[in-house]
Amino acid sequence: MSLPTLSRRSLNTAAVLWLAGPRAFAAATTPSSRLAAIADDYYAGKLALFPMDATENVGDPAYEAAFEIDIAPAHLQRQRRFYERTLHSLRAVDKAKLSRQERLTYDLLAYDAGDHLAVMAYPWHLTPVGHMDSMPVKLSQWAGGQASQPMKTTANYDNFLARLKRLPEWIDQAIRNMEQGIARGVVLPRPLVERTLPQLEALLPQDPLASPFLAATVDFPAEVADADRKRLREAYRTRVTQSITPSVRRLYVFMKERYLPAARNTAGLGAVPGGADWYRRLVRSSTTTDMTPEQIHELGLKEVARIRGEMEKVKTRFGFEGDLDAFLKSLPGRPDLTPFRTEAEVLAVYVALNERVKAGLPRLFELSPKAALEVRVVDPIRRATASDNYVPPAADGSRPGVFYTVVMDPAKYGTTRMTALFLHEGQPGHHYHIALQQELDLPKFRKAGWYDAYGEGWALYAEGLGRELGLYDDPIAYLGRLQMELHRALRLVVDTGMHDKGWSRERAIAYMRETEGVNEDDARRAIERYMAWPGQALAYKVGELKLLELRERARQKLGPRFDIRAFHTQVLGDGCLPLRMLEAKIDAWIAA
Repeated sequence: MSLPTLSRRSLNTAAVLWLAGPRAFAAATTPSSRLAAIADDYYAGKLALFPMDATENVGDPAYEAAFEIDIAPAHLQRQRRFYERTLHSLRAVDKAKLSRQERLTYDLLAYDAGDHLAVMAYPWHLTPVGHMDSMPVKLSQWAGGQASQPMKTTANYDNFLARLKRLPEWIDQAIRNMEQGIARGVVLPRPLVERTLPQLEALLPQDPLASPFLAATVDFPAEVADADRKRLREAYRTRVTQSITPSVRRLYVFMKERYLPAARNTAGLGAVPGGADWYRRLVRSSTTTDMTPEQIHELGLKEVARIRGEMEKVKTRFGFEGDLDAFLKSLPGRPDLTPFRTEAEVLAVYVALNERVKAGLPRLFELSPKAALEVRVVDPIRRATASDNYVPPAADGSRPGVFYTVVMDPAKYGTTRMTALFLHEGQPGHHYHIALQQELDLPKFRKAGWYDAYGEGWALYAEGLGRELGLYDDPIAYLGRLQMELHRALRLVVDTGMHDKGWSRERAIAYMRETEGVNEDDARRAIERYMAWPGQALAYKVGELKLLELRERARQKLGPRFDIRAFHTQVLGDGCLPLRMLEAKIDAWIAA
């Protein structure tokens, strides 16, 4: 392993733990202590292998300067050895002598390492640059100081500069990988390349000093001393103008002149060599189930029909006499659904909704996070690129959890989806899962654990709890819930349609427009996201439906003994789990 840049001065603790992992394991004498050593090793090792994730998802300051070329062959080999070593170490632990919670940790380690190895069997690294995921674009966004990379102190600036130094090396490796992809027929669809080119071009302004990579050097925060500002400004300008900008230009020219002509005209992953098996693997990984694309496609069609049937009932409550498609298309133009004139009015509705939800949650939950939830509007500087989102509280309790909403124009901000959106992003959605998980007595890798099928499935399930909370007696709020649910159900159809059944991009866009009533641009952007991330969008609805299935199973088998509060404790009480493991846990709880 090549050490992070910062380690030339001082090895960070996590990297030391990772490198010392085998010795720490050897020193452990009991099954419990051995498992604890493996779990610590796994957490530290993943941070060291993926320091960008350490910054973005964990916020560990030890990794602010570290940058790994994780698409390089040598790094891919290190990843494989790391996951294989984890599985090998687990085989030396006597699982029968572990407690129930330790066995869960054991199973999670085995699942996570095994899943990563299975995905690595496919050539994902041959398509490293796209419109949804591009390292140059990500670092340019971080350079503004408003994203994951802290840009407040002199040390922050020096750390990010160390990161930027390795971007040209990443770009060179990406070009080599894409050349291999062209040779093997593993390339992106042409529309996705066309979306990527303007993003790269935006990193190449005519005035070199207007580069987004220099954004944070225009106005330094007060914490940066005057004596450091001149040095940092000159260092950034030299690095960007002499190294980064030429490298980005080389990538742009390659993508436009070499890669675009080689891009494919098909939409789905099934069209590339080995793509059918690759997609099935991604489906298993994303849903954490054994469901096949065929099963998911049929499930999606059934859900779409069911939800549209519910929408028909709601339509009559609005007094609309046309068909459902006309009703859905009419919603954006209804003035009664856009009553706001100021940002403060939008925020006030969410604050009131938060108080109403908080009052009802004790009826549904035994466990609740200690951390508070606040509602805020996204800062103007980030609105153009941000979406409504949840930011977890600080682990030390110094910062609450926050639900951020994007208000571009208050006069166009609709009320329809506000209730369901808050339940999803706020509480009891992401806040009750993520904030609570941070507070549980779990190994670090489990506190930071995430599986889309569980995390997004829980948040979608939480939207449905609005019925128990009495929030959907309002037909506007209930319609918003159905709209959001329909969108997730549609994903099951179009994602499997493109990647497994060979649907074209145009067919998928048309299906979404006809079924959901969205405009051409919204449908295009959604479909191109699913083209770029095969299988990811399946997790939401599959996760929600599994939770509903487990709740109904418990209700049927326990009869009058069923308690929804106790059920939610079982779902949330061990943190994020693959759905197969969650199902086994709930079945054991029912039997007990």
